[in-house]
Amino acid sequence: MEDRSRRDNIYLLGIPENEEGTDMQAFLSSTLSKLTSLDFDPPLEFQRAHRLGPKRSDKSSRPRPIIACLLRHNQTRQILQAARSHGPFRVDHNDIRITADYSKETNERRKAFLALRPRLRQLKMKYGLFDPARMWVTKNGVSKDFYDPEELRLFLDSFQLQPMDSTNSNRPQDISGDNEGNRTLPPGMEKAMKDRVHIPAPGLDFTDSHRSHKNQDLAL
Repeated sequence: MEDRSRRDNIYLLGIPENEEGTDMQAFLSSTLSKLTSLDFDPPLEFQRAHRLGPKRSDKSSRPRPIIACLLRHNQTRQILQAARSHGPFRVDHNDIRITADYSKETNERRKAFLALRPRLRQLKMKYGLFDPARMWVTKNGVSKDFYDPEELRLFLDSFQLQPMDSTNSNRPQDISGDNEGNRTLPPGMEKAMKDRVHIPAPGLDFTDSHRSHKNQDLAL
């Protein structure tokens, strides 16, 4: 609910103090159109817009962020999509960023998802982080969505090699047993263990035929 109440908010970071003059909304309407190269019809309208925090007397300090609540949700989405595609906007030697407004809990989940990016790259998976905190993962055309960073971590753990039997380093560890008490590996796993390949995670039929595919770190 908290994220829904914030969904029409955007933050603008890096805009020098006093650039807005006396009319913040008129300044933002003009600035956002120029930065995103979008022609808004109808024109942008705001429920409110202002700087955060007390005014700073030190001109060398970082400018205060601007928070704006737009009147139309579809225009909020257009602005955020343009910001993600473009990255920081460079204006008069200043890097200006536009970001969404998330709750503290959502921000923590997003950070936890982003911390797993090195492992996703290592496993040669494509991925993307979507609003508010959903990680999309795909490999060889098979996709899966995750809403909990811990579930994604466990999913990635399932791709690790099964441990070897400590009594015989050349023999894969026994996993199951038959009625005679003879322990056997599930079908197809024995060859994978001998070849020392990653065991596919449950629910996804990943193969090695596209291991050479290049990662794509989607900007989301």
